[in-house]
Order: sequence, then structure tokens, then C-alpha cells
Amino acid sequence: MDELNENQNAANDRFTPPPRKRPSKAVRRKRAMKILLRSLMVFLTVIIMLLSTAWLVLDGIFNGPSPAARDTLTRSLSFSSGTYWIPSVFLGEELANQIISNNPELELPNDKSEIVIDSNGALNGNNDEWADYPDGIYIERVKGPTFTAHVMLIRDPSTVYVATSSETYSTSIPGKRLNHVMEREGAVAGINAGAFLDNGTADPIVGSIPYGLVVSEGEIVWDDGRSQNGFVGFTEDNVLVVSKSINAAQAREWKIRDGCCFGPVLLMDGQINQAAYENDAGWNPRTAIGQRADGAVIMVVIDGRQASGIGGSYADLIDIMIEYEAVNACNLDGGSSSIMYYRDTYGIYGEAGNLHMVNTYSALQAEPRVMPTFILVRPSSED
Repeated sequence: MDELNENQNAANDRFTPPPRKRPSKAVRRKRAMKILLRSLMVFLTVIIMLLSTAWLVLDGIFNGPSPAARDTLTRSLSFSSGTYWIPSVFLGEELANQIISNNPELELPNDKSEIVIDSNGALNGNNDEWADYPDGIYIERVKGPTFTAHVMLIRDPSTVYVATSSETYSTSIPGKRLNHVMEREGAVAGINAGAFLDNGTADPIVGSIPYGLVVSEGEIVWDDGRSQNGFVGFTEDNVLVVSKSINAAQAREWKIRDGCCFGPVLLMDGQINQAAYENDAGWNPRTAIGQRADGAVIMVVIDGRQASGIGGSYADLIDIMIEYEAVNACNLDGGSSSIMYYRDTYGIYGEAGNLHMVNTYSALQAEPRVMPTFILVRPSSED
């Protein structure tokens, strides 16, 4: 038996198959191309299926049985430079424009806010609120049914100001990102500010120049005469003024030190702008600024266009401002512009000294947008 096994092993050794020949470069290249093409086909099929599903969903809303859902979606999409054209594809340009423009006119009690604000109240009053926040800034989160809001309170209104992307505005000078400007300025907090050139493309002129009136640190740095839907700014006495409109002469008369245009006004002299509250502008990422009667400043950024929430409405912003006791408040630029940063000076929220983003980007974004104006907070003189 042993002899038989030895003979079998010897036979196997004699007939060992030759080593497998490696495919030529041409064959390997052909196989790689097949794999690549198949992968591309799978990818394109998935994309086509997603686009087809999105198309059917949008068509079902735009041309479905609910005019209210149609109008809300139309107005939501109209607030983004990247999606404003979508409603006209399904509804036609005439009907889409009619829906967008069919909103109540703003009704404000005065030309500008007149309420008396103690701009040093938070500094001289009861300090228990600020005992755990030595830099005079704290942040809270508010959850709503369709959004997450980030609320930043700033004790000293004199530290809040409007910063610009450059000393001279021009379409040949690109805008800047909020975090870059904060580093340049040495700011401890900041949000996006007013309206700016945005034609819905990737052209480098987008975000280069503002719209309306811009006042920065006592100087009128831009005035193109455009009529905006609102103005918000601080006076030399650190009082936040809101108005439906403004011109350069009024800015000087009102002693505006820092301000920009957007809107609508949300609260004026403690009164709700009912037209804004009832305005069916849809749900989007949003930014707003307000002030309490004791002078403390309230900044709000609402997340949106994400799986966790589609965003908030003007009514949501007003409700938040009322909850935080604002007497004057104004909506700022929103959508993909909405951004809030904070430098955690004392390590309360994270690693001390680091600049980090408080809110969450839209799912379609990779970094902050470039823009021409920002509302920043400089370090308090008490720090």
C-alpha cells in the first residue's frame, strides 16, 4: 500500500500543471473598462431613479389636490437661488410668480422702532444670568416640529457690529466666508448678515457686493439705492433699530453705527409684524437678530434642508424671539447663507480657543458661502 501511494505521488509530481499565464495588459485593460462601465451604469441608474422619484413627488405636490401645499412649496423653493426656477417648470412662470407675490403687505406700527431700550441693562442689572458665561455669550438650542434653532445671546450690545468682506466693494473682488472674516477680525462670534448679489450660478461675482444700504463702524460703505424689505442696525447708543426701509440721510439722522438690509421686520416695539407672521413663505434655513429691553442681543439661526428638518418659517422666528423676550427683531438672509460661528474662549462648549460652527449646513453644502456682510461680536472689554 505504501508503495502504491509513493507511485501515485511520483505521478502527481511528473504531471504538475504549468504556472497560470498572466493576462496581457490589453486583456487587463479591457476587464477594467468593463468593470468601470458597469459601475457607471449602476450609478447612472440610481441617479435616474432618484431624479424620477423626486420629479414624481414634486409633480404630485405642484399639481396635486392641495393648493396650500403647492403654494408653500413654491415659496420655499423661491427663497433659494439654486431652486427658485423649479416651480415654473411644473406650474408655468406666470402662476409661479403669482403665488410668490400673493402675500400680505408688511404692516408696521412706525417707520422705525421707537421703544426705549436700556442698552446697558444687561451689564448693570442682575448678573445671575451671565454668571456661568464669563465672555458674555451663551448658546441654547430650540427644537421645533420641522427645525432645530440655535439661539445665541450676547450680553453687551456694544460688541456687536457689521463687518465687510473687503474695504471696497466690487464684482471683481470676491466675497469672503464668515469663518475667514472672523479670524481676520479676531471676533468671538458671528452670523451671516444682509442681502447680496446672487444670480443662482457658480459665477465668482456671487456674494461680492451687497444690496441696499450697509453701515459699518459708523461709515456708510455701500448704498445702491435698492429698496429692500427691511433694515436692521445699531445706533451709536447700541440700540437695535428696525425699519421697513432706510436711506443714507435717515441712517445719519438716526445715528446708525452698523446696519444692513434684509427683512421682513419680525418685531417692532414689542409688536408682532402680523403680516410676516401669517406670511406663507415656506420652511427654510433662516437667520435673524433681535434685542431685549435690557439691551442684550439675540441671534437666531435655524437649520433646514436636511433629513433632520426642512427648516422654519417667519412665524417660527417670531415665536423664538418672543420666547427670548425680544422687543425688536428682523429677519436676515437665510437659506444656504444661514451660518453661526462661536470661538469657545473658556472651553464651555468644546476645546477652548477653537472657532467652531454652531449650526449644521444644508445637506447640499460643503462649506460656508462667500458673502459681503457679516454681523460679528468682538471680545468684550471686560474679558
